[in-house]
Amino acid sequence: MTRNITPRPITKRELVIDDYHGTPVADPYRWLEDDTAPDVKDWIKTQNQHFEDYIKESPDREPLKQRLTELWHYARSGTPEYVAGQYYVWRNNGLQNQSVLYRWQIATNSETLVLDPNLLSDDGTVAVMNSAFSPDGNYLAYSLSVSGSDWQSIRFMDLRTDTVLPDQLDHVKFSGIAWLPDESGVYYTRYPAQDVDSVLKAEARNSMICLHKLGTPQNADKIIHNNPDQPDWDFRLLTDEGKKWAFRTTSYSTLFKSQLHYRLLMDLDAPWCTIADNFDEGYSVTGVIDDVAYLYTQKNAPFGSIIAVDFTTDGPRNERTIVPDNGETLEWASMVNNHILCCYVQHAVNKLKLYKPCGGLLWELELPGPGSILGLSCKQNREEFHVQFGGFLSPSTVYRYDFASNKPQIWFAPEIDFPLDEYETQQVFYTSKDGTQVPLFITAKKGLPRNGKNPTLLYGYGGFEIAMTPSFSAAFLAWLEQGGVYAVACIRGGSEYGEAWHRAGMLESKQNVFDDFIAAGEYLIAQKYTSTPHLGIMGGSNGGLLTGACLTQRPDLFGAVIVAVPVLDMLRYHLFTAGRYWTGEYGCADDPEQFSFLYKYSPLHNVRMNAAYPPTLVMTADTDDRVVPGQARKFIATLQAADAGDKPLLVRIETSAGHGHGKPISKHIEERADLYAFLLRNLR
Repeated sequence: MTRNITPRPITKRELVIDDYHGTPVADPYRWLEDDTAPDVKDWIKTQNQHFEDYIKESPDREPLKQRLTELWHYARSGTPEYVAGQYYVWRNNGLQNQSVLYRWQIATNSETLVLDPNLLSDDGTVAVMNSAFSPDGNYLAYSLSVSGSDWQSIRFMDLRTDTVLPDQLDHVKFSGIAWLPDESGVYYTRYPAQDVDSVLKAEARNSMICLHKLGTPQNADKIIHNNPDQPDWDFRLLTDEGKKWAFRTTSYSTLFKSQLHYRLLMDLDAPWCTIADNFDEGYSVTGVIDDVAYLYTQKNAPFGSIIAVDFTTDGPRNERTIVPDNGETLEWASMVNNHILCCYVQHAVNKLKLYKPCGGLLWELELPGPGSILGLSCKQNREEFHVQFGGFLSPSTVYRYDFASNKPQIWFAPEIDFPLDEYETQQVFYTSKDGTQVPLFITAKKGLPRNGKNPTLLYGYGGFEIAMTPSFSAAFLAWLEQGGVYAVACIRGGSEYGEAWHRAGMLESKQNVFDDFIAAGEYLIAQKYTSTPHLGIMGGSNGGLLTGACLTQRPDLFGAVIVAVPVLDMLRYHLFTAGRYWTGEYGCADDPEQFSFLYKYSPLHNVRMNAAYPPTLVMTADTDDRVVPGQARKFIATLQAADAGDKPLLVRIETSAGHGHGKPISKHIEERADLYAFLLRNLR
């Protein structure tokens, strides 16, 4: 029996009761929402020490850290981007906290370091999140995030001298960067400056599309578009590759529903022409050829389609379907050599197809095997393109395709010192509670004994139209060589089977997601891959909601639970940072009907007094302004107070880290060592 090393901390309770449409709901740990309060900081220190007291006793922690460092130490490369006769590519030697940008000059076959984010901080917590090259390749615009925050600053580099310009654009979040054709400036999205003492308190409201001219201060930027009457609407501006047309997108949630307008890029006084002026459907721009715009949409196409629209300055004309809905999820599309490259999901693996601009399939491109397209670089008028492809046991490899052939050529292949051929991935289908067939990937050593004793880690997400296609991580190798099984359930809420699959896991149907995941655990037990004492579950963000809900609904089923950067308070999540974007996915407790189903499964509100919970590790970060850490703090305090058992119920609160994007490799290694040490201690 696993016991805590030290007694659990006792968290003070306060009398806070809210009335939700006649239902009183207590919130005794409301005070833990304030990340700047001194008593919250003391609480964090106490809980982190409680975790450290426990995890330092694990004999696996240091060996795992050493092994993870070895496994992560292999060279990696992104896809090369062709810019004005040269290639630019992000690479990592293995243990660099952040990848480094290089220039490869084709004529001389020489390589030059251009931008090294590792020099921007001592601990590697400054990361490049977005970048855009100017049309003639003279400048690079790039956005920087500090400590994993969604808030970023846009900087500029003169690529002729590789010097950073003094221009700096602040108050930026989720912004694109669109260059003017003469390279004199960029369009970007920003928010008003705010006087707050924490990034967790800054609001992304009153979005503005601005035009910045190089060499001028940000306060001189011209506002191109805003709408004070709709403070929750977000605006983005993008251009076609030929820099003739400007597109303005308007959204208010993470659902694929938007407005789309266009006009000539250089005519700032021209009225916007309307393609869609409501939020009934979603549109995204694939490209423009000779004033014919190609748009991705799900309008009358639940799996996605490509339509074409003729552009005039008086408005769009002659809408027609170019790539019809074929019953497979169309994830994205790009223009290659004035053709349409489409990436599909079929039974949770990716496929690539190339279509003619007038319609009709040209060919399906050959892929190395079942896996995922993890990166793409292409130009509308170039015959070549590069894709990054990987699977659970296939390290991410960059392939070059020439338009004249659908045969991939390896452009970059990583070398990993690990016997990958001794392991295998199988895809099976299991039956959920309501009879739905759900895909499940299972990766383990070949010849694994089915004796019910294998430590097994089941991962899931289940939301926001995100498909769980196979992808590679060196971290999983450390788990596999410990005799572990790694399983990924492609549950409802994702896009594996189109919009219907997504809708079957959102709003009032969210319980299907939890049922699917629970059924995956039951399947692994029934097939004797594992058993309850050896079955762990893990999920992050929306996946943290998943594992939090499964913990409170079926504490008897799991031997250990990881709840990472989680959404857990379904009655108040929408009040903080990015939470308001998710109400279309989850619902909002301000609505009486939606309150009813949210309250029914909200993990924070379904912790049962005097229940015995399995070993649980909640993981969050102090500067996570995507999913604020107050939810994790309240949940673990509630769990610790209610639990009648003696299993470890811990929280690990990372410092100088956010939701996960831009996290330094050193922090990834520390985090995974702690996570696996916790799991192995409780599942063996």
